[in-house]
Amino acid sequence: MNNTIELLIRTLCDIQPNVPTDGAYLYCQTASNQESIFQAATFLLKNMLIPKIFILQIGAKSGYAGFADWNQRLHQFGISENQIEGIILKETTMLNTLTESKALIHFAKHHGYNSFFVVAPPFHQLRAFMTAVTVALKVHPTLRIYNFHGTAMPWQEDVLHSQGALKAKRHQLIHSEIERINKYQNKGDLASTEAVLEYLNNRGKIV
Repeated sequence: MNNTIELLIRTLCDIQPNVPTDGAYLYCQTASNQESIFQAATFLLKNMLIPKIFILQIGAKSGYAGFADWNQRLHQFGISENQIEGIILKETTMLNTLTESKALIHFAKHHGYNSFFVVAPPFHQLRAFMTAVTVALKVHPTLRIYNFHGTAMPWQEDVLHSQGALKAKRHQLIHSEIERINKYQNKGDLASTEAVLEYLNNRGKIV
């Protein structure tokens, strides 16, 4: 449990790199929670911590409104066309954090990107980061992944999550996310907490 608490705090309070990363990936969210990461993306761009943001380039699926909708919404936040880049995902019946992470890491490796922020709402940030690291360790181990959680929104508000199939208050989603982490670690789909902590401890040594 102590390692889990350490990883949670370090994820939500991650350091910022000395130089801008290659960009920030916004994990797909339902309409209930997308505002959180749009605000975070705006902050990152305005403070010149990234040159662009990356979003999944597919149509509406699994609660995600799709590239065209998000592209338009991000423009309303003052983000220009040349600051948005799509990550193409092969046809899939359902989106989830693992399929997104695989698309992101393979994209980063193919294009020679070396560092990224990953952005998700606070309740989802830990699992999003752990999943990205899990894939990176197998596919692109020299990729430096940093956390920047989305803006906190009312915790008592009822929202949709998990492909739009789960309705709960945001604070309840914290518990469901921890349960998912345990479940996927037991299945072998998610790296151990210790392995992710080791990645964080060694991230600054990656060249």
